[in-house]
Amino acid sequence: MTAYTASKAAIAALTQALAAELSGEQILVNAVAPSAIDTPANRKAMPNADFSKWVKPKEIARQMMFLATRENTATSGGIIPIFGKI
Repeated sequence: MTAYTASKAAIAALTQALAAELSGEQILVNAVAPSAIDTPANRKAMPNADFSKWVKPKEIARQMMFLATRENTATSGGIIPIFGKI
């Protein structure tokens, strides 16, 4: 669990550092942090879970697509949580 936690913290720090470093270039940098994702592998690994509460891959993709569009003019350095129905 230590390596997992440290790697998550590293991604957050890297995202914020890159956002600050690239702000003068008008490059926005963000990361998404989804909760449990409703995939066949996760359903198999956790068969007793309530799949209806998990975030769907399409929901994650929609958020990522917005972050990558020209409509996103202000969000940078963010760790965007994407949760299902917790």
